[in-house]
Amino acid sequence: MSANSINWKIGVEIELTAPPGKSRLDLAAAIAAEHSGTVRRFFHPQVEPSKVTGNPVFHNVTPGFAVLDAEGRLIAQCVDDLTLQADFDKTSPPKKGWYRIVSDDARLVQLIVQQCDAADPLEHVLRPIAVLFGSRLEISPAGMIRVADHSGAPIAIAAPLPGERERPCELILPPIESDHAARIESILRIARELGFGIPREGATHIHFDARPLESAAAIAALSRILWQSSDDLLEFVQTNPHCRRLGNWPLDFYTWLQSVEFSRLEWSAALESCQRFEISKYCNFNLKNMLNQNTDKYTFEVRILPVYLHGQDVALAAAFFAAILRLAMANPVGSDAPADFNQLLGQLGLPPGSRTLKGSDN
Repeated sequence: MSANSINWKIGVEIELTAPPGKSRLDLAAAIAAEHSGTVRRFFHPQVEPSKVTGNPVFHNVTPGFAVLDAEGRLIAQCVDDLTLQADFDKTSPPKKGWYRIVSDDARLVQLIVQQCDAADPLEHVLRPIAVLFGSRLEISPAGMIRVADHSGAPIAIAAPLPGERERPCELILPPIESDHAARIESILRIARELGFGIPREGATHIHFDARPLESAAAIAALSRILWQSSDDLLEFVQTNPHCRRLGNWPLDFYTWLQSVEFSRLEWSAALESCQRFEISKYCNFNLKNMLNQNTDKYTFEVRILPVYLHGQDVALAAAFFAAILRLAMANPVGSDAPADFNQLLGQLGLPPGSRTLKGSDN
């Protein structure tokens, strides 16, 4: 197995942290400069926990930066990630020009993304929403901008970003079909040269095109391999113990995937049968986008990988899991999973007893 044996269309997300005094915009600008491209600021939506009774979450948008080449094709995106917290000094003063917009309604956030200009300054950014609701901007002494409806119910609040929130950077690369290691390395090299590093809670996520996996039997075999080898896989890839939003699927969901009834279903019926289960994308292996037929991200996602700063390491991890996917696709209905992790490694062409992924093809 090598970093050149992926043979799968993948997308990559790598969580980074900018050095003090720098921001994710600096990385976006450096990538653009290398490709004679441009940077476009946009609204990046996220969800954060709320302490307000009756509202378990707040929806927000923060500044994201899309890097486009000279022909307008997407090279990368640099966005915030709220799971990254430990490395940043919240007591630092907000950075001028950096803000977030918060609402308790996801539909209002979608409206803001459609109607407002991410390049506008904090003082003006919510003006289109105020016009839509026949309202006005309310400016507080702390610099927060509020829009409410005629009853006084809040619609959205724009406020300066907390201290150093410009430093978290989730680096998102568009789908890659060939030359995976070289293309990923061409971006990560720039990040390393700028001094971007590994966040305490950081991870790498790899999205695999889900279309080759459209078979109930393949999903049954894949889930069986991943479930039975779960602890060994975490150790083998050296999952970051501080990484948030990981875990196994619900037991009732996994039990259904292992049933003979599920494995014999046609694909459309298999998808429908999974809709009764409450599954999250925040787990070790994300099947939700695939089973819900997310047209924007129709993928199987591996979320247990540590942060990699070199393209070769990302590509090797992708090759390892692509081999697992192909093994699952080749398994007939009713076949057993590998008896143990060493047998799995052997079936993947790796030496039994290999302890870590890095350097496992030596």
